[in-house]
Amino acid sequence: MHILLNNLLKIAFIVTLFSSYETLSIEKGKWTFVKEDNWCYIGSIPLKEEGKYTQRGDTYLIAFRINKDPEITIQVNAGYNYDEDKPIKLAIDGTSFELFGQGDSAWSQNEDKEIIFAMKRGKNMFIEGYSTRETLTKDTYTLIGFTSAFNKLKKDC
Repeated sequence: MHILLNNLLKIAFIVTLFSSYETLSIEKGKWTFVKEDNWCYIGSIPLKEEGKYTQRGDTYLIAFRINKDPEITIQVNAGYNYDEDKPIKLAIDGTSFELFGQGDSAWSQNEDKEIIFAMKRGKNMFIEGYSTRETLTKDTYTLIGFTSAFNKLKKDC
């Protein structure tokens, strides 16, 4: 129960903080480290966004840490509201994870460490999810530069 409450507090913090990836200072195909007053993050915008949609908002992935919390959390932003009854799939070079959707964000149940471990060793990451309108999307991220950015996050935050 404590883990769920902690995750919900992090979700509420992030949702109120961000309105678009421009706020995040991140770039397409690069992993960028940013340090703010009480938190730090690394993030990237996908190299490729696929799906039969007519309109989509900002898409990105961040790994963040709040107030020197030892836990680093992964957040995926889809640019649309996820169908919360369907899992979101995150795949890294043959290793798959299942995320859950809440609004336009996806989160892991408690596998952030395992996802980060796979991201450090991987080359590409794919995220598939369904919108509330049943539109399937697939986003492709590069993981080149992730380890370096992650090490900076661990060291400087």
